[in-house]
Amino acid sequence: MKSIKEKQDSFFKEAKDKFGYKNIMSSPKLLKVAVSVATGTMMKKDNKRNDFVSDRLAKITGQKPAVRGAKKSVASFKVRQGDPIGLLVILRGNRMQDFLEKLINIALPRTKDFRGINPNSVDNIGNITFGIKEHTIFPETSDEDIKDIFGMAITIETSAKSKEEAKEFLTHIGLPFKTNTQ
Repeated sequence: MKSIKEKQDSFFKEAKDKFGYKNIMSSPKLLKVAVSVATGTMMKKDNKRNDFVSDRLAKITGQKPAVRGAKKSVASFKVRQGDPIGLLVILRGNRMQDFLEKLINIALPRTKDFRGINPNSVDNIGNITFGIKEHTIFPETSDEDIKDIFGMAITIETSAKSKEEAKEFLTHIGLPFKTNTQ
């Protein structure tokens, strides 16, 4: 089975006529993967939960998450500017490729009632963002802590120049998109 890097490199040969690539440097590449978990005001109230989510995210991604603060104060949510409200991990290079291998080949097939990622979640500049409801689909999580389940948002940033090019590239890499057959 080909790795993500090999699939990324072979995309040029398969799509150079369709998209008019002149050389291999003009074909899309994976730039980074951002994994974020929003914990809201729970980070201020419960340090155990904060440590749990941070520890799980570090095990899943292989990198320690950064605590993200609120950009604005919102009185109705009792949040002040700078209060910790989430965790973020930015993956590049080998860690990004390892995480995508694990996501595509292990985690997404383990998702309950998974029928594919919505192809409309690819934006016009070639990036895709989708959510995962349960972190327990990753093999690093243990099943005894089933009461503390959290979701996450995953953003895959590519150098694709259009929505169509990004969909084709992500499909070639192995990201499972929904088919429109009813």
